[in-house]
Amino acid sequence: MPKVSRFDLPPVDFGGETLGERIARIRKERGLTQVQLADKIGIIQSIISSVESGDRRLSAEMAVRFAQALDASMDELLGPGRREGKGKKPSRKILRRLEQIEQLPRTRQLALLRTIDGVLESHALKTGR
Repeated sequence: MPKVSRFDLPPVDFGGETLGERIARIRKERGLTQVQLADKIGIIQSIISSVESGDRRLSAEMAVRFAQALDASMDELLGPGRREGKGKKPSRKILRRLEQIEQLPRTRQLALLRTIDGVLESHALKTGR
């Protein structure tokens, strides 16, 4: 259970998400599992789980370690409000797939891109975006 502050301060607004939820979101955007993040930081997975669930608070030093392991700025990790799209990086899963696509022959790349375009257009029609 996180230690309760002695000060009567309003909670920090992380843009509709808790700090733990933000860390989990950034971790997933980067294509990392809790185990992979823990390995990068040099801690065990259960600590990642405790931070993400809000059962454990981060010290300043651990916040820096999390930011470095997630390749995120401290502002992205701790800054108030959620900055949609600004500074957002593609997930590692997507980047890995893009690298694989680049290795395909040009004709296969074009065929795959037509398929992706069709799926995106269909999604846009369904969601109105």
